Amino acid sequence: MNAAELRDHCVSFAGAEETFPFGLRTSVFKVGGKMFALCQLGADSLRVSVKCEPALAQALRDAHAAVIPGYHLNKRHWNTVILDGSLPDETVRDMIEDSYDLVVSKLPRAQRRALGWQGEV
Repeated sequence: MNAAELRDHCVSFAGAEETFPFGLRTSVFKVGGKMFALCQLGADSLRVSVKCEPALAQALRDAHAAVIPGYHLNKRHWNTVILDGSLPDETVRDMIEDSYDLVVSKLPRAQRRALGWQGEV
């Protein structure tokens, strides 16, 4: 996955927006004003940080060398994924989608409905 594919995937979700609260070098992807992914798309070593349930976050770190505790983030809830080709693109896409779903699930019901989010049972 390259930087353009990563950006395109992050903004493909309903209500997702790219913001730059930390300067023009760091893309922060938000839904409902809440961050679900961030990365430096122009960095030499492409990485993306995503939100994750704590137990799953640790399991992913244990299973994959390219998944490390979130850089400058709450390490219990965030993972940083190094996009060095060791993880399949589909796995990275799934982690980003899981992060988006986790954030959307905490939004007020009206916002979830407005997004057309189908995560509720």
